[in-house]
Amino acid sequence: MTISSLFRLLRPYQWVKNLFVFIPVFFGGHLNDMGSMRCALLSFIAFSLAASAIYCLNDIIDVDADRNHSVKCHRPIASGAVSIAQAYLMMTFMLLLSVVPLLLLGEGRVLTAVIIAGYVLINIAYCTKLKQYAILDVCIISLGFVMRVMAGGVSTGIEPSKWLVLMTFLLALFLSLAKRRDDVLRMEVTGIAPRKNTHGYNLAFINQAITVLASVMVVCYVMYTVSPEVTGRLHNDFVYLTCLPVVVGILRYLQITLVFEQSGSPTRVMLRDRFMQSITIVWLLAFGVIIYC
Repeated sequence: MTISSLFRLLRPYQWVKNLFVFIPVFFGGHLNDMGSMRCALLSFIAFSLAASAIYCLNDIIDVDADRNHSVKCHRPIASGAVSIAQAYLMMTFMLLLSVVPLLLLGEGRVLTAVIIAGYVLINIAYCTKLKQYAILDVCIISLGFVMRVMAGGVSTGIEPSKWLVLMTFLLALFLSLAKRRDDVLRMEVTGIAPRKNTHGYNLAFINQAITVLASVMVVCYVMYTVSPEVTGRLHNDFVYLTCLPVVVGILRYLQITLVFEQSGSPTRVMLRDRFMQSITIVWLLAFGVIIYC
């Protein structure tokens, strides 16, 4: 066992997902409020530590399947770099450590703790049983992203709008199904299902599902940008212009998924694809100007 192996077990690159806790702060116009940013940061740290504990549990449970996977066989437990006992110890340590930032929160510490505890319990059920069921598995993953947004909201006292919650769920569902498409492709090549639920999917179903979700996301986002509630709160009638980078970004991800067939890890796509990064930055800057200028 090495420090590097333990670090990889925690999957710190996946912590980027927990940036969703900052959504209520950003869209609520409180980025310049140090109190709100402090609470959101503490929530982010707590969620990241708890999520790493779940990754440890997931790799423990999936160790046999990972050893038969062409890519996942290199994971620390599957490769033998970290023992199962060591992984359990690390999981316990990360769970206990996640409590520390919660203790530093203000009034929202209890509700934030409840949400993170709920996330942990749901994901324990997911890792042990629920991920075996197609469709239910991606819905649980998507719910996890909604819980991140809700944690960011209660920790800062900024209530996220129904639009943000809905868009978060749809986006997470879209990305999760695109990831499952990679599993189906791998099964067609090797004849071995990477997951027990992979038999519940096929290319025709996933292609149609992600196309439908992409369409619903675009419509939902357009409705969000032109709703009187949003334009009135932001005092700006040009919010609809942010639809342009959103549509381009969705098309780009569809290209990565359907043409290049590289949607196995949404996190790695966002960290490596310069096009997606550029579109995301343009969208954030556009919204930043609308909200803060």
